[in-house]
Amino acid sequence: MEQAPLLNAHNKVEEPRMHSCEHIVNRTMINLFGCGRAVSAHIERKKSKLDFALPQAPTDDDIRRIEETVNEVIARQLEITTEFITQEAAIGRFDLNRLPEGASDTVRVVKVGDYDECLCIGLHVANTSEIGTFKIISSDYKDGIFRMRFKLV
Repeated sequence: MEQAPLLNAHNKVEEPRMHSCEHIVNRTMINLFGCGRAVSAHIERKKSKLDFALPQAPTDDDIRRIEETVNEVIARQLEITTEFITQEAAIGRFDLNRLPEGASDTVRVVKVGDYDECLCIGLHVANTSEIGTFKIISSDYKDGIFRMRFKLV
């Protein structure tokens, strides 16, 4: 009998559709702008926001391209899966700086098909077809931070 991996306790309950979409938005921003994952996130059922460190404000065309790309990925009906690896195996593959102090040796990798993978302990849908349509409702840029607010329709 295989023993369940020992993970850190999780202190919040995400909305799985929105949280799964967050993964796709993060990878899209990395792919389009060469930035890191969001420096700040507030993910809620009705609307969410993500902040990205960027050297300049995205143009209106850039914002349309973000929205289009995220929706194209969602439409690919990708499976969202998990795997468990050791922190040692994660070195060089993932940024371990966001792990809480005293994190368990086992970490969970969440994969959105072949599009994205990252360390995450949150709730997700099983397939991107469950997410819905991504819509950026507003954005602004100040002091090197691009903030987007979005919802799912």
